[in-house]
Parts: sequence; structure tokens; C-alpha cells
Amino acid sequence: MVIGKRQPTSLVDLCVYTAIDNVRYLGDVGETDLDLLDRILPHCTVDQLEHVEKSTEGRDLSSVTDKLWKKFYEIKFGVENTKLVMERMRQKKVVFKWMQLYEAKMKDAAEAQNKACDRIAQLYKKENARKQSRQVQLCTKVPPSSKRSFFGGSGPSYNVSNVKSNIMKKAKLDFLKCNEVKNLAAMKRNAVQTNHGSSPSKKPGGFSGKSVASTSRPIPRRF
Repeated sequence: MVIGKRQPTSLVDLCVYTAIDNVRYLGDVGETDLDLLDRILPHCTVDQLEHVEKSTEGRDLSSVTDKLWKKFYEIKFGVENTKLVMERMRQKKVVFKWMQLYEAKMKDAAEAQNKACDRIAQLYKKENARKQSRQVQLCTKVPPSSKRSFFGGSGPSYNVSNVKSNIMKKAKLDFLKCNEVKNLAAMKRNAVQTNHGSSPSKKPGGFSGKSVASTSRPIPRRF
């Protein structure tokens, strides 16, 4: 016997290695020996192991896969939860496959998540309704045809624009009637008349005809 010489890989080991490398393609394992499955199936993911379990017909693989499902349960839901499930089964003296427990727990978790999502959606809906109720709403109601009087009475309605126009007219008339305006108007008329009286053209020499005539009058003698 030669010391240090490596033994050749057996055909069974080659088959196991090949199956592990292609574990994603496993389905119905048929009549594969349990000791070989015990070497191959631990390399499966949750989905792959579930596929092998459901694809294999007429054969219970729980003797190999049950411990694998327990490990998946512990990883997914925690060690304390796993211990609690084991304690409850011991107290009730029942035994469930860990695959069934895993699927039931996943279903409960999904239902709890859906309920939580529904509660959150309802809270958002209520909050949006509350915000919309606090917004200012435009009033589309047509006001009644009968209006109160402009001066606060209960008589017929008045047109505000007409009232405003009448007030402006009255103020303007009062302004025109005041003494200051009358005096300014009189001064303006006098100034216009004065300008018209001095408008005739002047004769050469710088004197108008009126001024010449006034100077040609005989000067009365004094005694």
C-alpha cells in the first residue's frame, strides 16, 4: 500500500455531487435511497424542497425532510417560536410534520399582513376624508331674489351702482354751488372778456386806433 496516495472517487459519490450541483432540477426522487437523499436534500432551498416533496408521489420523505423543515421554521420564525410549538405539541400529545407547521405559519403570517395592510388603508382613507372635510367648499347656492334695503330697511332692494352714481352727482352739484367755485368762475369770465377787449390789432407806431383817438381829444383848458 502506497502511503499518501488518494483513493479514487466512487461512482456513488460522483452521482451525489452531480445531484447537488443540479439540485434546482430535482423533482420526483422515486426510489432513491434515503441515505443518498439525506446527503442531497439539505442543499435545497425552501422552494426546491417543497417542489421535491410535492413531486414525489407514493412515498413519504418526512424521515429525511422533517428535520430540514424544522430548520427552515427556526430560521424564518425564530428559535423561541420553534420551542413554543414543540412545547404545545408535547402538552397536547400530538405530532405535526414541520412542513405542515411551516405552511400553516406562513398562511397565518400572510393573513396577518393583509389585515395590517387593510387597517393602514382604512386609516389613510379616514385621514384623507378628514382633510377634505376641513377644506373650504365653494358655495353654489343662489342668493334669494329679495334683498334688504341699501340703508338697512326691509323695503325694496336698490341698485348699488345707481345709488353710488346719485351720490356722486349730488356731491358734484354741491361742489359747483359753493362760493369758492362761483368766485373762480366769475374771475375766469372777467379774464376772458378782458382778453377779447384788447384783441384789435395795433397800428404802426405802436399805438392802437383807440389810443390815438383818445389822445386826439382836445384838452380842456383850466381857468
